Amino acid sequence: MQFGVHHHSYSEKKSPLSHSKWLIVPLTLLIVSCTSLPLSHMQSKNYSQRIKFLVMHYTAIDYQESVTALVEEGGLSAHYLIPESNDPSYQDKELRVIQLVDESGRAWHAGRSYWQGRKDLNDQSLGIEIVNVPECMRDTSVSNTQKRENDTSRLCVFPDYDSKQIDLLITLSKDILARNPDISPTAVVGHSDISPTRKNDPGPRFPWYQLYQNGIGAWYDNDTLKKYWEMFNASPASIGLIQHALNVYGYGIVETGFTDGATLDTLSAFQMHFLPWSVNGKLDSKTSAALFALIDKYFPKHIEALLERYEQEKQPKQPPKSLGYYQVNEVFPNTERSTREWVNDRTIFKSYLNKGQIIIDNIDATSADIYVNGEKLNIETHLKPYQSYHYSLAKRTKNGENTLRIENVLPEGSSIKVMIPYPELNLEKTVNSDKFAKVDELINNDIEAGFPGAVLLVLKDGKVIKRSAYGYARKFADGGEKLTHPINMQTTQLFDLASNTKMFATNFALMKLVSEGKIDVTRPINDYLPEYQGQGRESRLVRDLLTHSAGYSPQVRFFTKDNELGPQFFSQNKQQTEHLLLSRVPFETGRKAKTVYSDTDYMLLSTLIERVTQEPLDLYVEQQIYHPLGLDNTLFNPLQKGFTKNQFAATEIMGNTRGGTVDFDNVRTYVLQGEVHDEKAFHSFGGVTGHAGLFSTVDDLAVLTQTLLNGGGYGKTKVFAQGVLDQFIKPEEGEASYGLGWRRAAHGKRKWHFGPYASASAYGHTGWTGTVTVIDPEYDLAVILLTNARHSEIVEREEDKGPEFNGKLFETGKYGSIVSLVYEAVLDNE
Repeated sequence: MQFGVHHHSYSEKKSPLSHSKWLIVPLTLLIVSCTSLPLSHMQSKNYSQRIKFLVMHYTAIDYQESVTALVEEGGLSAHYLIPESNDPSYQDKELRVIQLVDESGRAWHAGRSYWQGRKDLNDQSLGIEIVNVPECMRDTSVSNTQKRENDTSRLCVFPDYDSKQIDLLITLSKDILARNPDISPTAVVGHSDISPTRKNDPGPRFPWYQLYQNGIGAWYDNDTLKKYWEMFNASPASIGLIQHALNVYGYGIVETGFTDGATLDTLSAFQMHFLPWSVNGKLDSKTSAALFALIDKYFPKHIEALLERYEQEKQPKQPPKSLGYYQVNEVFPNTERSTREWVNDRTIFKSYLNKGQIIIDNIDATSADIYVNGEKLNIETHLKPYQSYHYSLAKRTKNGENTLRIENVLPEGSSIKVMIPYPELNLEKTVNSDKFAKVDELINNDIEAGFPGAVLLVLKDGKVIKRSAYGYARKFADGGEKLTHPINMQTTQLFDLASNTKMFATNFALMKLVSEGKIDVTRPINDYLPEYQGQGRESRLVRDLLTHSAGYSPQVRFFTKDNELGPQFFSQNKQQTEHLLLSRVPFETGRKAKTVYSDTDYMLLSTLIERVTQEPLDLYVEQQIYHPLGLDNTLFNPLQKGFTKNQFAATEIMGNTRGGTVDFDNVRTYVLQGEVHDEKAFHSFGGVTGHAGLFSTVDDLAVLTQTLLNGGGYGKTKVFAQGVLDQFIKPEEGEASYGLGWRRAAHGKRKWHFGPYASASAYGHTGWTGTVTVIDPEYDLAVILLTNARHSEIVEREEDKGPEFNGKLFETGKYGSIVSLVYEAVLDNE
């Protein structure tokens, strides 16, 4: 062979530390004479070559170490080894190819591998090891148990290949292909192609295009690449289609529809081979185009089916849905009509007895018959075009669902637009009847015994039937001394809602964005947060965060260096905290392995909302949700927005120190009033995040809970669609006490929260500071109990439980008893 192949003798027992110590001998062909066996040859046409693939590797170590690894017993092997010029451990003056295993033999070079339908390729391939030493390192501050080849914690610097080395490789490869005609161009591959989750050799510096120019391996045609690039620029391919196309070309990837870790590695391997100037593991139009151009050239029988699927999946980008206004907002007669005649021009709306109004925005009709609950409305007999008419429905409505029917819109072909607002509350009118005497007695007894304070509001059938304040908004001075004159609690007091933030800020925002088509909770999180990658993040869906099944621990205490994950996870800066959340916070369990209630889930959800809306969470919910509902007392960071401390119920007495037993950088030591208590929210997110930070009053929460009972709107404002609300509050399969974020009564599973009387459809949430909400559509009922239970002394409990706030030892601070007595007061007196 002109390129100078050397053959190592396997009988040599000397150390391979020096090339000169190896006995180099010519290839000997042994022919065994079988004179006693009469043998003739007849060639069958039904056979093929055993060798199907040629696999390129880099050694990642120098020549001497490569010889040790590839020749000594117990290690790996390859068919050929090509040294590198200027390698001190290679002592020959002339660069030569070293043959380590005869081509008829099986070398141990491929390992666990797959290509073009075949597994474990050692039996069907020839392997060439090329001495090339990249420098790879890992960020040891990142917790990473999977250690993927292309995850964000790994950095590799790849050197260029030696030109003399590549010249030898080209000559050797041509000779191999001549002897093994079953090795097609697409079967000349790298180790990273056949094992992308384990290997990245021969790396992005390997000259695949130079080999192609010499008749070795595959490459795309530029004109075809341009055609597909323009196509995918106009409308990107789905990740599922690209996974399928990668499999068509040869990669052993499973179509999941998600950009999971295996897909990241496979895309990186493909890019290292065919787009070495753009290796990022991301699916872009250039990567899709190169893949389709290769399939078009080498597997033309598959390209038509792939393009047909692409056209079927290609969806023009839909503009965000407009939610409009009002609960009924329709043109009659309906323009889109069913073939079932009696389902047309009919709908339902929610109202209450002797409540409601209807607005007729006439287009060009002169008359119309309008029926509510089967009774015809007395409206003007002659309607004027382009005029608006308002009528009371007080004589026609009932509690719950009401029917609306439109008939005889005249003249023929004319139409009217009908609008019915959502029910609203009369917050000025409250009936505090004596049927709540037991509730009052329990809370007042607790106040007398030392519980700080509370405000309770109960909604039933669209009316506020209970609104009362108890105890004190603040009992203690900074330093822990009791105030001589404690501050009485008012029904207008603002409270730190703690984890009720998750529902009345984050979930409200998500339900609105889902209704508008801007977020799909069934999609992967990194569809919205592309940097959310590695360690299995690509497989997590938005709904996994909502159901607390993504696999995170209950919390990461970013605010202190003394956190469970170490000082590298300390952050009192929002930007740094988000970086840690998106790329470093590890999973405690696998996806959907179990449900673990976690603040981390809702921190990520608020980051997602901010990315989609391109607004801070507080600005978005305050301007897009609360302001349209007329709510001025529901907001984040209220002391920065014109409120004063005295408007708030106080929480912890000595800041976040638990009575002076806790310390960390910038810890607060004064009475918290108007500042979010949660340390993660205050220190690590500047007071605004998805799990905590929202403040509100019982009146504002009454409007928000009535919005839920109304099915998504209030007055003329539609916040989200009824169908989306239904999606969020329905029970999660296998864990009925969870909806999407919302907690559910679940047939008594959470009695401590909902009490024993709540219907199975009741939902709500609790907050660490002492807040609880219950929304029960079965009874058209909402219960809002806001307390400042944490504004109390620290008491010692059993050794294994540690210190506790005295306020949490009272029945009022435990929620369930108060909620139970409220239900009794309501249901026993109906």
